[in-house]
Amino acid sequence: MPHSIAVIVGSLRKDSLNRKMVHALAALAPASLKLEIVEIGDLALYNEDSETTSPPEAWARFREAVKSKAGVLFVTPEYNRSVPAALKNAIDVGSRPYGSSVWNGKPAAVVTLSPGAVGGFGANHHLRQSLVFLDMPVLQQPEAYIGAAGKLFDDKGEIANAGTREFLQKFIAAYAAWVAKFAS
Repeated sequence: MPHSIAVIVGSLRKDSLNRKMVHALAALAPASLKLEIVEIGDLALYNEDSETTSPPEAWARFREAVKSKAGVLFVTPEYNRSVPAALKNAIDVGSRPYGSSVWNGKPAAVVTLSPGAVGGFGANHHLRQSLVFLDMPVLQQPEAYIGAAGKLFDDKGEIANAGTREFLQKFIAAYAAWVAKFAS
């Protein structure tokens, strides 16, 4: 039975390059992984006051969706050398209430995309900093900073470059092995 993986997409656009990347990775993934996007666009901004009254239903749905998965794959653009606000909010919502984090111990991996040459390096490392605090073992190698993202996909939404496709296949295979190592 494949390991079900929560995929958190940092971009909220329906037709974002990040969503296209998730679909490409799902097509390249070994049979041991099943990638499922967990939406973050409807999460109210985290406010601890809401925990004590009536937590938003979207928070509960999100927390349960992540909690039920074997691991988490983050696929995100870089905004101002960091992660998008919606992604940071999802991390905060999932980490609370204190002592009940849905992230704890889940094997993770990070893919960042950017139209620029640096490939989202700043967002990748900023996100990793949070994941270490959340006690998520994060795949170290291969690192996935994908530059020139605007030229990545053909008109069918598939990876246009054979070398990039081969790299992504190695990446998702390494993540599958990482998940298997931590699966209980």
